[in-house]
Amino acid sequence: MSADSSADLAAAATSHLERLIAFDTTSRDSNLALIRYVEAFLGEHGVASRRVSNPEGTKANLYATVGPSVPGGVILSGHTDVVPVDGQHWASDPFALTRRGERLYGRGTCDMKGFIALALASVPALVRRGTTRPIHLALSYDEEVGCLGAPSMIRELVVELPAPEAVIVGEPTNMEVVSGHKGISTWRVTVTGHEAHSSLTHLGISANMVAVGLMNQLLELAQRLERHADPASHFHPPHATVTIGQINGGTAVNILARECMFVFDLRAPPGQDPEAIIAPFLEACGTTDTALKRIFPDAGVIVVRRSATPSFASEPGGDAERLARRLAGDNGPTRAVSYAAEAGQFQGAGFSTIICGPGSIEQAHQPDEFLEVAQLERGAAFMARLHDAVR
Repeated sequence: MSADSSADLAAAATSHLERLIAFDTTSRDSNLALIRYVEAFLGEHGVASRRVSNPEGTKANLYATVGPSVPGGVILSGHTDVVPVDGQHWASDPFALTRRGERLYGRGTCDMKGFIALALASVPALVRRGTTRPIHLALSYDEEVGCLGAPSMIRELVVELPAPEAVIVGEPTNMEVVSGHKGISTWRVTVTGHEAHSSLTHLGISANMVAVGLMNQLLELAQRLERHADPASHFHPPHATVTIGQINGGTAVNILARECMFVFDLRAPPGQDPEAIIAPFLEACGTTDTALKRIFPDAGVIVVRRSATPSFASEPGGDAERLARRLAGDNGPTRAVSYAAEAGQFQGAGFSTIICGPGSIEQAHQPDEFLEVAQLERGAAFMARLHDAVR
């Protein structure tokens, strides 16, 4: 690998990153403008791509192959959506790449358009030099709201691609190899009460009061999980976690609340069954629902699962980890992350998978999200070595 090739890749990736950041692909909105940009760029280099759209046609995954259609290739996977900037105070436009010192600022710089930019920057050299094994690009939508988009694309990849050697999911890891992540399951609980004057509690049911009781059960569950932490775990924190992220309920202080809604998540390490962990709480919700309906038939508790992203387990000696460590020059310890990603979905489909990408997760979702220039350069060196590996 020459220094020039790595430097050229970093420069090209910066240019792509500027374009990618300019697309507001907040998960609540469409990502199709970004997808069209990628399609056009790939087309300019003679690379065909395929969309896998959502049912409404408002969002799409995209995958493409650079090189021959043979086994042993490498999938470079990244999600195109970003989290909102609402209510955050940015020093510069979050959708305009801004360099200040040795940092590149913008929503999605590290999570994870920096990795996508590196993958796109690799395409011209791969096409020009030719490869004996393919590089597959796999871009998804709606990762940030529960890894909802990738499964439909992964199902096609299983059928359409010759068996690849590895999947590299480019979530921000400071270009260190990560071989495990927790799974995440999210639920929405809606408690319906019966309105009455707040002084006449015997004539109604406060949905808020009922919801507080249920939320207290989740608090107790979280505390039990913490007490059963595994000191040998690679995760931080070293146990499953439960958090309540949203609460909305009531209309006025002197009205027994008709409705209270709360959303919570459960993050479980590999080897722990989220269904078993949450079963007692769901049973309590069912018991409460029955009890409320006996008093007022219009009252009750409804629990809806919003998402279920599987965990990602370490593959000791796996093809993906062996390849990624060689490309990254990483001889460090086994690492695992507490955030969820699409790696578990790829692994569940039978692909040897690893996580490795530029930037720090500590910058993700923050105001003034940034990617260090040095991280982009490390990513470019990684990609240049990958080019040599598939020649």
